[in-house]
Amino acid sequence: MVASTQYKLSAADLETVLALVRFGTLADAGERLAVDASTVFRTLQRIERGLGHVLFERSRTGYQASELAQSLAEHAEQLEAALESARSAAQLRPEDVSGTVRITTTDTILHGLVAPALKELRALHPLLGFELHTGNELASLTRRDADIAVRATKRPPQHLVGKHVGPIRVALFAAKNGGIERYADVEAGKVPWVAPDDALPEHPSVLWRKRHFPKVAPTYRVNSILTVMELVGLGLGV
Repeated sequence: MVASTQYKLSAADLETVLALVRFGTLADAGERLAVDASTVFRTLQRIERGLGHVLFERSRTGYQASELAQSLAEHAEQLEAALESARSAAQLRPEDVSGTVRITTTDTILHGLVAPALKELRALHPLLGFELHTGNELASLTRRDADIAVRATKRPPQHLVGKHVGPIRVALFAAKNGGIERYADVEAGKVPWVAPDDALPEHPSVLWRKRHFPKVAPTYRVNSILTVMELVGLGLGV
C-alpha cells in the first residue's frame, strides 16, 4: 500500500482508529461514533490509503489492531483526555463533577494510598462514584478497562500520562512476638520466610531476597503483598 502525498491525520481520524481498537467491530465503533458501520469502513479505508499502511487485520471475529493502530490509539487517548480536561475546566464547578471513575491498583497501594485519598476526593466531588479493581495484572487503559492505574514501577509505559507520587522502600520485618530475635538467625537460615509467589516475580522484595539470600526457599508463598504483611504480623516468618 502506497501512502498519499503528505497525508495529515485529523482528530476525527484518530477518534475512528481509537473506536475500532476499543470495540473491535465496525458496528460497535460506529455506535460509539454515532455513524453507521459503512461510514466507519470508508473512513478506515481513507486513513489506510493516506498512511500507506494496513492498520487492522480483518477476521470473522472483528478487527485486530496492528502495532501502528495501537500507537495511534494511544495518541488518540491523550488527545481525548486533554479535551475532557479542558471541557471540565471550562464548564464545571468542582461540586458538579459526576460519573464513575474506574481505578486499578494493587491491594497494598489501595489500603495505604488510594483509599485515604478517595475520602478527600469524595468530599471535593460528592457526585463521583468509583469502581476499584485490585490485582497484580496490568489493566489496559487503551481498551478502557480502567481510567486510572496506580502502580509501583520504575518503567511506566511512555504513552501514558502519569505522575510520580513517591518512592516505595523495602525492608526486612518480623513480628515483635514472633520468636525471631536476631538478624543472625535470618543469616543462618533458621527462620521461615513469607514471600510473593510467581505472580510477582519482579517485586523489589523478591529481587532483594534472591540477591542476598539466594539459597532461601520460602516456607509461605502468596500472591498478595498484603497477605505477606498479615502472615509476618502473625509471627509466621520474616
